[in-house]
Amino acid sequence: MVGGPIGGVLGFLLGSLFDGKDNAYVSSKRSKAEVNFKMSLLVLIACVMKADGEPKRSQLNVVKQFLVANFGEQGALDALKILQELLKKPINAAEMSAQIGASMNYSSKLQLLDLLFRIAYADGEISANELNLLQHISANMGIGSLDFNSIRAPYTKTVDANWMYKVLEIEPSATNDEIKTAYRKMAMKYHPDKLNSLGEEVKKAGEEKFKSVKTAYDLLKKQRGFA
Repeated sequence: MVGGPIGGVLGFLLGSLFDGKDNAYVSSKRSKAEVNFKMSLLVLIACVMKADGEPKRSQLNVVKQFLVANFGEQGALDALKILQELLKKPINAAEMSAQIGASMNYSSKLQLLDLLFRIAYADGEISANELNLLQHISANMGIGSLDFNSIRAPYTKTVDANWMYKVLEIEPSATNDEIKTAYRKMAMKYHPDKLNSLGEEVKKAGEEKFKSVKTAYDLLKKQRGFA
């Protein structure tokens, strides 16, 4: 990520904030993939927070809680220093997400989008501007519409009776056998082991999406009465 739009935005920030010192986000002990993922997450969180105009203090508090829960106290403190500076800068979300899409594997991109949805839905709902931005970010990263809807579906369960089918990327008309096949496919796609290179914190966060796939499948089994 040292080149391109992201490198231009982050390069100066990292140098000025940490002056080459070790910190929880930029460390020789962390893999390149892990650092790239977390830096990409911060850039895109800044985009989402500014989707409705100036970010609110309540949003920052939610993001802080999110970062602590996912990356620990020290990781959250380091991340917030970077995020607060990013919020002051103009960021071209299309350019950023296109660069991320070209430099990250598909499993990592899916996990990144899931974490952005958690931020957007932190207050229980998502604005039209936030949803539109996430759609553009997803498309620019090269994520298909079925995967986008699958990741979003668990957050819409109170208003969409068919959310389980969307999680599994099938239609309500699917047969029981098709549901079983879809579950196996999605369980493989979102297995946390695919995130091993991104560090234990991200892998742990990835377990939530994996659980949502199983929850959707279990509910469909109960509704339809098959084992």
